[in-house]
This record gives sequence, C-alpha cells and structure tokens, in this order.
Amino acid sequence: MRFFLFIMMPVWLTACNAPSRDFRGVAAQQVTVDGSVFDVRVRGERAEAMRVNAQYAPRFGPIRVRAGRAMALASGCDVKEVLGDQALALGVLDCD
Repeated sequence: MRFFLFIMMPVWLTACNAPSRDFRGVAAQQVTVDGSVFDVRVRGERAEAMRVNAQYAPRFGPIRVRAGRAMALASGCDVKEVLGDQALALGVLDCD
C-alpha cells in the first residue's frame, strides 16, 4: 500500500496546478506581484490567475488586486472584473 501511495503522490500533486477546463491547452505565464506568484493564462477577453506559492491564510481582497495586476501584466489589457478565491481568480479583460 505504501508503494502505491509513493508512486501515485506525484500524479495527484500535478493535478493541483492544472488549468480549468476553459483554459486547457493555453500556456501559462508566471507572474509575481507583491510576493504572490501566479500562473496566468489568457484566452480572448478572459484570463485565469492561479496562485502557485504558499501563503499563510491569505484573504481574497489583497489577492484579488494582485491577481488583477498579474492578469494585466500577462495580457497587456486592462482588467474589468476579478472573481474567484484565494487560489484561482478569473478575470474579464478590456483589450480595446
């Protein structure tokens, strides 16, 4: 049983950083904003920012601002809205 867990643990951990369904196949750009590290994926007028670093008890308010800045840096667009939680934020972009 231990051997099975030892072999399967890396497989389970790789799923922790997998993009959501709408952003599969989109390459991530890693962006750091004020100590938060995000994998940002952009598709059309939407962006996904997945926080990939460990932070103790982050609140979404500060993370939302950082995720929005990360999306803006990765896309070159303004960010209209950011929704989500401390781990995964979705943004609506204004690229006009």
